[in-house]
Amino acid sequence: MTVDERAALDAFRAGTLPTSAFHHADHVRMAWVYVREYGLESAARQFVDDLKRFAVAKGVPGLYHATITHAYLTIVSKRVARTPTDAWEPFAAAHPDLLQWKPGVLDGYYSPERLWSEAARTDVLLPDRVPPRIRVIASPE
Repeated sequence: MTVDERAALDAFRAGTLPTSAFHHADHVRMAWVYVREYGLESAARQFVDDLKRFAVAKGVPGLYHATITHAYLTIVSKRVARTPTDAWEPFAAAHPDLLQWKPGVLDGYYSPERLWSEAARTDVLLPDRVPPRIRVIASPE
């Protein structure tokens, strides 16, 4: 982890990172840091706790979204495995779709009705769409 990433992580955890400097791409980068540092399972627990604490510190606890958070952590984890690098810039360059918020990568996995439902905000919902690159093949009988 670079010095800048460590400083951002510490400020994020302390709730002192300014929200004006924490947009969608910054969320993705922080997810990347957590996944690389802790692995998906531990990152999911730690990032969720820290993100909720950050939202409370900034006075916006209602902005936490369980489905979006877990979906991005899962996608980032898969992409980290495919693009092993210790630097954010090459990872980001290899996966620009992760950095675009709307329309975003989750649009291929979730209908708007499902993703923006209250249930998706509070609980992790499974996707209701099959992304274009995934083909479901029926098993031979």
